[in-house]
Amino acid sequence: MKQNEINLDNQNDFATHRKSLKSMLWLCIFGIIMLFSGLTSAYIIRSSGANWLKFQLPDMFFYSTFVIILSSGSIYMAQRGIKRGNVPSMIVFLSITFILGLIFSLLQFLGWKQLYSNGIVYGGKYSNPAGSFIYVFTAVHLLHLLGGLIALTITFIKGIRKKYSAQNYLGIELISIYWHFLGVLWIYLFLFLIFIH
Repeated sequence: MKQNEINLDNQNDFATHRKSLKSMLWLCIFGIIMLFSGLTSAYIIRSSGANWLKFQLPDMFFYSTFVIILSSGSIYMAQRGIKRGNVPSMIVFLSITFILGLIFSLLQFLGWKQLYSNGIVYGGKYSNPAGSFIYVFTAVHLLHLLGGLIALTITFIKGIRKKYSAQNYLGIELISIYWHFLGVLWIYLFLFLIFIH
């Protein structure tokens, strides 16, 4: 009877811990949404002013959109794998997600290079608010993605150490929610820049 009570306490502690961590993550996501809402609102207000430059978005941003969608699929497969108790599958798909995250980051840098070579600079006398906003949007998103890559690395190491199972995969669940959010956020920014550009 005592053993059952201890197990029940452990399950209750785990459920409470899971709920509090997920709440913290959603609070963090809400903060990021508010940040980008402010940035996009400022963009809309400023775009109606004088000397607003219109230019084409870099091709690399189109490619990076495709890559981040793929990475959402791979992290979904990682979570699906651990839910089925398949640790090797989880590790493989976490690795793929990490690599795709790096490719996305590289494509963003190449996008900036393309902007710069077309005379769109962040600051200085040759800059324009339209170009500066794009650098800010993509840089702030990239910073949040860097946080995701760090979290992916920690999750990957824990996966190799067999810290996750079909009964305990909270770490995978949390990084999966965050990574999907980063994907949705990028698609929103990308479409926003296409249609409000």
